[in-house]
This record gives sequence, structure tokens and C-alpha cells, in this order.
Amino acid sequence: MTASDSDAEGDAVVYDLDPACTVSDVETGGYYAATVNGVVDYGVFVDLSESVSGLVHESTYDGSYAVGDDLVVELTEIRENGDLSFEPVDLGDCETVAVEHDYDIADIDELVDRVGDTVHLEGEVVQIKQTGGPTIFHLSDETGVIPCAAFEEAGVRAYPEVEIEDVIRVTGVVDEREDGLQVEVERLDALTDGDAEAVEGRLADALDDRAEPEETEPLVEWPALTQMFPDLREVAAQLRRTVLESRPIRVRHHADGDGMCASIPVQYALERFIEETHQDPEAKRHLFKRLPSKAPFYEMEDVTRDLNFALEDQARHGQKLPLLLMLDNGSTAEDVPAYENLAHYDIPIVVVDHHHPDPDAVEPFVDAHVNPYLHGEDYRITTGMMCVELARMIWPPITDELRHVPAVAGLCDRSKADAMTDYVALAESEGYAESTLRDVGEALDYAAHWLKYDAGRNIINDVLNVGTDDEERHRELVEFLAGRAESDVDDQLNAAMAHVEHERLDSDAHLYRIDVENHAYRFTYPAPGKTTGEIHDRKVQETGEPVITIGYGPDFAVLRSDGVRLDIPEMVSELNEEIVGGGVSGGGHLVVGSIKFVPGMREEVLDALVEKMADAELDEDLQSTVVGHEQND
Repeated sequence: MTASDSDAEGDAVVYDLDPACTVSDVETGGYYAATVNGVVDYGVFVDLSESVSGLVHESTYDGSYAVGDDLVVELTEIRENGDLSFEPVDLGDCETVAVEHDYDIADIDELVDRVGDTVHLEGEVVQIKQTGGPTIFHLSDETGVIPCAAFEEAGVRAYPEVEIEDVIRVTGVVDEREDGLQVEVERLDALTDGDAEAVEGRLADALDDRAEPEETEPLVEWPALTQMFPDLREVAAQLRRTVLESRPIRVRHHADGDGMCASIPVQYALERFIEETHQDPEAKRHLFKRLPSKAPFYEMEDVTRDLNFALEDQARHGQKLPLLLMLDNGSTAEDVPAYENLAHYDIPIVVVDHHHPDPDAVEPFVDAHVNPYLHGEDYRITTGMMCVELARMIWPPITDELRHVPAVAGLCDRSKADAMTDYVALAESEGYAESTLRDVGEALDYAAHWLKYDAGRNIINDVLNVGTDDEERHRELVEFLAGRAESDVDDQLNAAMAHVEHERLDSDAHLYRIDVENHAYRFTYPAPGKTTGEIHDRKVQETGEPVITIGYGPDFAVLRSDGVRLDIPEMVSELNEEIVGGGVSGGGHLVVGSIKFVPGMREEVLDALVEKMADAELDEDLQSTVVGHEQND
């Protein structure tokens, strides 16, 4: 655009710049429509657009101008410091041509090399947070997410017409802020019609590509597990997409060894993916939370708390409502009341579990459900085993830190799978003896007991040795916690074993019973379920024969079996129908479970339960022969 520019008949051309135009859209010698924005002793300042302005020196004109006057100017100089100089011109007949800014749209993942530059970005608003100062718009494009700070005045919402999921164009300066990047907004426009549709199309295509999980090979050759890889890949894609959409993820996992072996790898993988895709260093704190559940199902207390916090975060921080990821629980009818509560809100539910499922009950409420029982397998494929593969699909570079975790998960949950031999061998190749793996499991259980409802993020990572960099601390911590666990278990069993009652069932299995409410220490480690398990393990070692153990209290019973095929979910269903007023509920696997009942019906429930156990089939495949249990299991 030069002074010689003219139309076919020789009229001069005056360029009227779009408000978004920058210095890159002008050149010396060009004629431009301008508006006076300030008057000084030595001339007037004029605007050509929101970001293009300069000085008309008083030596270049006669008369005077006032703020708001329109005039035509010629750009005479662009100085090295970026200042522009203009002169007023009177062209007579001329043609006015509108100039739209030629946006050079930057990608968010390139901004680390453009600190201090003015850039243009296009994308979707995924979060809006009002601070005491600026309004923070989190913008997502094909390559990542970045916070954009727009200031109206302290605590006042900038661009109030813009909402979450709007497609916008932002012009601003890239700035470093608290170990991350932020764009200081100079201009923000909501796109509409064709412009918005074009950006939405690009984002949708890119989101599909970036959400696609990585191709991974299984850690061990095990067809029973690899047949579930398509289901796990779908979950991995959904979780990656959730991160890219800046929707928070809330994990609820059973607070036991297998639950932590499942949740910690997934947490580690998702946090690495968040760090890769979000420029806000606080993103992983806001977008991921891991929450243990004491019960093997989603309790109403837990869902009410989760929902309350989610709605508060939505109101205070402009976040979307979260996706709920259930690990090592969430498959049974007992979860349904909590799911029904969530159904009133836009909260997707994803379940990865190995407890005996009730698909007819939960399928109407969940978006995805991965469970070995749905593939003709059973509890021997633990949730920890599945979630290590899931985590590797989400973020493969963490594989080297996870090779020992499936063995820990299997030992914690007494898996009798043939693949346990391969998993233990894999862990041993990484420097973990089988005795060490058992100690890690004991340390996890011990720490979880005292953490109660706290996730114990750092200590649990150190115990499992995932996402940590202090091998010596890991070894010392495991040795200490496992030692304390063993000591406390010995104290508990020294007090309880004298009160264990024994009988021989018609099936020739041994049945052991103990009132853990009255004949074991309360409010300490091990808890009733763990106490029952420890008694059971000792009796298995002592007899070498099929064993069933029941630890009961006023309104509950914990069940363990070895070498006996107990279909505990089926037993619970039958008891609930047969004992009127018993209030029987619960569930579990073929060899471990728990039930509840009303206190006044305890004797009737336990007697009926023993009758069903007496009829249960003996099964050598369910005996502790694949991976032997030691005395301190």
C-alpha cells in the first residue's frame, strides 16, 4: 500500500483499518483513515486501529484539531523503536478500502519461544475464572490450553458477553508467570457464523487426534487381560479428551492395596499429560483429585461431598463439572443410589473394577465400564493390573516406573492367576524381590489405615515408588511401615486367636469364626476386615486344606475363602430374599467379600450363611498354590 496506489481511473486509495489491524498491516507512503485521540503542544496523536497510532507533528499542518476529529493521513516513517509518524493529506476524490487484519494465528505449544511477543490465538473458552484483579479466560486450541488475563478493573468481569464453550480470537502479549505462560489480553472477540464454525471444525479434528491413546504392548503375555485392551483404550481416549477439554477428573478408589496400585499410576499418567497440554502450572492441581473410599462401593456420604465440592468449584473457579473415575469399586447395585444422585448433573462416570458386577443395575448410569467379569474372566485380573496398562496408554514414558506395580496389586488382592508368576518375575527383573513386593503391599495397607479419608499423595507415592526420585527413602519407608504393620498384626492376633471357633463343614472344608467386635482390638490396625484376613491366612498355612473364615460384628461379616468357590454376590442376593427383615447387602469376589445386616438378625443371617457355605464347591484352582503366602501376609 503506497502513495501511488490508485483505482483504474487514477483516484487515490485510502485504507480504513479494521480495529484489530497491527503495524504489520501498514507501510510507509500509504494513506489511512485516522481519528484524533489526543492533542499536545507539538501536534496531535491519531489512531488508525486499536493498536496502530502515531504522531502528526504540528509543523505538517495549519489550523487545529480536536479529539474525535477524523482525517486522512500519510504514513511517512516507521522508526526503529516502533513509533509512527504521519502527515495530514487532502486527496480530493479518493476511494476508501476496508482492510481486515491478516491474522497470523499462533499455536499455544509454540508460545514458550515467543515470550514478549504480541500474538493472535483462536480457540474455545474452557474455563473462566474471576480473580480480585483480572478475568482469566482459559483458551484451548489444537495444541494446548493457556490462561489469558483480561483486565477491566479490579475484580470486575472483563468481556461479560463471553461464556464457556464460546469460540474466541485473542490478541495479546505472551508473558511468563509462576513457572508457566499467560497471555495479557489486548483484544478479545467472540467469533460467530462461518469464522466460529471453521475454528470448531479444526478443534474437533485435532481433539480426536490428540485424544487417541498411544499404542502399547502388554507388560506380560496374558490373553485374558489383553482381550480387555480395546475397552481400556476407549477409557484412555475419554480421559485424554477430558484433560484436553479442561474438565476436572475426580478419582474414587477403594482404599486398599489394589485400589492404590490402580489409582497412583493413572494419577501419574494424567498429571504428566496435563503438564504437557496446559500452560498453567496450577492446572494439574485443579484438574485432578484422587479420593479414597473406605467402603467397596460409592457411598452417599462420598457422593454428596464430591458433588458439593464440584458445584462450589464451578461457581468459584468457572470450572466444568468433573468426570468421575471409579477404580476398584463402582460395579454393583450398591453404587446405584450415588449414581442416581449424580444423574441430575452433567457428570460422566467411568468404571474400571474387578469386583463381581451388576451390569443391569449400573450400565444406565455409566459412560464406560471395564470389568473382567464382562469378558468371562474374574477377580484374578485385579484393577491394579488393568490400570497399569491404562496409565501406559495415557502416557507411555512412565512404563519403567510401573513394571513392579501389577505384582504388588496381585499380591495385595490374593490373585491366583497364572500370570502372577510372570508379573513377579517382571518385578524381580526391576530389582524387587517377592518378599519386598509383599512388604510394599503391607506398607500400603498400613498407611491407608491411618490416612483414613486422606489421599496421602506423597507418602503413598513413596511407598509404591511411583513418581518419586528417592530410592533410599522408599526402601526405608517400606521397611518401617511393613515392620509396624507386622508388629500390630501380631499384637492383634495374639489377643484374638484364642477366640476363634472352628468347625468342619460337610464339604470337608474348615470353617473358622470370630467375633471381631468383642475379641479384637478396636480403632487400631488391623481393622476387622484385615484382622479376618490375617486369621484366615494363618489357618490356610496351618491346615493346607480348604478354609473359610468369617469375622463378624453386630451388623457386618467379613468373608474369606481358600479352595472353596463361594459366589458371595449370589449368596447375598439369596440371603436378602430368604431372610425377611434381615436387611442383607454386600458383595465381593469368589473368595473375599463382606455383608451387612440389621443387628437383631445377626444369628439368623450367619446361620443361613454357614449353610450356604457348607454346600459350596471345593475348587483346587482357588487354593493358594500359584504364589505361596507367607506367615505375615
